[in-house]
Amino acid sequence: MKACIGFLLICFASAIATMPQSSAVQPGPASAQSSPSAQSPDRIHLQRNTEEAEAVLAILQKNNSGQPVSDDDWRKLFATEPYVRLKQREASMKRDFTDDDFKKFVLSADLGKRAAELRKTLEEWKKADLAAAARRILPYLPEQAKIHAKVFPVIKPGKNSFVWETKTDPAIFLYLDPAVTSEQFENTVAHEMHHIGFSSIESENDARFKNLPPNVKTTIDWMGGFGEGFAMLAAAGSPDVHPHQFSKVEDRTRWDHDMANFNSDLRTVEKFFLDIVDGRLKTDDQISEVGFSFFGVQGPWYTVGYKMAVVIEKRYGRSVLIECMQDPRVLLARYNSAAAEINKSGKDNLAIWSEDLIAKVGK
Repeated sequence: MKACIGFLLICFASAIATMPQSSAVQPGPASAQSSPSAQSPDRIHLQRNTEEAEAVLAILQKNNSGQPVSDDDWRKLFATEPYVRLKQREASMKRDFTDDDFKKFVLSADLGKRAAELRKTLEEWKKADLAAAARRILPYLPEQAKIHAKVFPVIKPGKNSFVWETKTDPAIFLYLDPAVTSEQFENTVAHEMHHIGFSSIESENDARFKNLPPNVKTTIDWMGGFGEGFAMLAAAGSPDVHPHQFSKVEDRTRWDHDMANFNSDLRTVEKFFLDIVDGRLKTDDQISEVGFSFFGVQGPWYTVGYKMAVVIEKRYGRSVLIECMQDPRVLLARYNSAAAEINKSGKDNLAIWSEDLIAKVGK
């Protein structure tokens, strides 16, 4: 369940324009705020693969100009790694996805009309500095964590973006969307890279919870949902940078509005945790129905997780925050201590987690 939470939790979701369609992105110099070990080159290995999108665009160009699309054109598209893995992923989700259906999608009048803007968007996304995004993420990961992933901008019928096979061959699929700028694309990839970094040490983190009572372990697993908020902070690179600095005005406004509901959202999530640990929510279906409702566009898993992370980092520093990211029991306790100090000072009136919940899941 934890892997599902950590990576469906989600998902949206530095090449030069002439970079080959499949290209390795290597880490550059260490940033001033990161230790040498945090910037070890073997911790970052990214490959941006645009072959599927390029093959679709080549077919669109032919079709729009009245040239026949050959069997070789289709074979080239269907042999690309992003397409092969996309098809495998859809099959694993029990979704219909055939080559013939994809042909119909590619040759549709609607997609043909969008060819020029899709080409422009792909060229802009190629310029995104993914290595810089990874270096920004590393300081928000334990030192043993690695960011090894393939990034696939794809043209496909579904508009979703997601991560896939995070434990074996991590891939980030990004729906090629002309409404998303290269800066937004880079931020989204950075967000997903934080999830992938934690996935690389998931077995180590799981070991500390294996002997807990089942209801307590399930509760802690679902607390992994706060990883969405942690990833928002990591992608921004600092608690002093707005997590939607590159977003559309309406997205930033929505985020600010939802952040104002922090106290009530914390209480809502707290009830969910207590309902699990006390046995009022008994089945996986019952638990999932409530837990997944906290995703939304960027619901409480994002906003409450982000706020707690910012409060902890500002009070105790980033190393303590990373410790909290690895153990939700520490997260709740550290946040409560920091929030109590803030409330006592009169600077804010932050909700804190109940002693009842702390006692039932605490160390």
